[in-house]
Amino acid sequence: MFSCFNYPEYVNFDSMSKRYHKESQANQYDKIFRENMEAALPGIIAHLLGFDIVHSEEVPDDIQHTKERKPDLLKKVTDSSGKTFILHIEYQVKNEKEMVYRMAEYMVMLLRKYSLPVEQFVLFMGAGKPGMPTEINEDRLKFSYRLIALSDINYKIFLNSDKAEGKILAILANFDNDGTDLALQNILKGVQAGKQGDFAESRYFEQLRILAQLRNLDIKFAEAMESITKFFKEEKDPFFRRGEAKGKMEGKMEGKMEGRKEEAIAIAGEMKKEGIPADQIAKFTRLSLEEIEKL
Repeated sequence: MFSCFNYPEYVNFDSMSKRYHKESQANQYDKIFRENMEAALPGIIAHLLGFDIVHSEEVPDDIQHTKERKPDLLKKVTDSSGKTFILHIEYQVKNEKEMVYRMAEYMVMLLRKYSLPVEQFVLFMGAGKPGMPTEINEDRLKFSYRLIALSDINYKIFLNSDKAEGKILAILANFDNDGTDLALQNILKGVQAGKQGDFAESRYFEQLRILAQLRNLDIKFAEAMESITKFFKEEKDPFFRRGEAKGKMEGKMEGKMEGRKEEAIAIAGEMKKEGIPADQIAKFTRLSLEEIEKL
């Protein structure tokens, strides 16, 4: 009798699980980049790509000829010198030896479809140095694209963005002399300062947590979250906030009481110098006779 649990011996479920996990992670990264790049793009174009764009418009991202390709980012732009061209950007989290051929295919299809110059870039989001070929140098074919690794870029360039979508890319950049702990705290503070409500804050922090995996910063990121008091989960608890407010109020009252007692002691000392009886000083200042005798 056939059973749905009678799988062939050669099926490796551990391998299938790992492959599914990797594909799921890749989809998460791709989703984050696609969600945030539109808002982060002006800063990337200006600071990473070096273009002074004065006009930009969407172009269809489905290129159908002999093949169908869907670029990560495709725009028709005009720079400050009046040059109009197609800007094509791909986001890459791992080294892909066939990337140069993919970019060449894109180039030919874009040239054919739009009859405009094409500027191509691959933004490498992975850890370490990218090892992908960037040129084809054959007798009858010369081609190249530009490869930019975010790990070579100072993370403060992204933190200077006026949008949270740009700031979160700082976690993939170079922390330079700040070190991991300080840089992560700066990134969290920067993103939190630019948030738009609790929902947006939660979404950006979750995206940061996912992107931290690309740099193996999972543990460091969790520690950084805990080290910043205002990010503590308890702060969002109304009972915690009520207790915190009560503690602050009690502290203020204690401070006032201490100040009043010091004032009473000073007055008692002056009264004692004038020869006023201790019982009258005690009645006036509310200090004990023992406290007055010590003066």
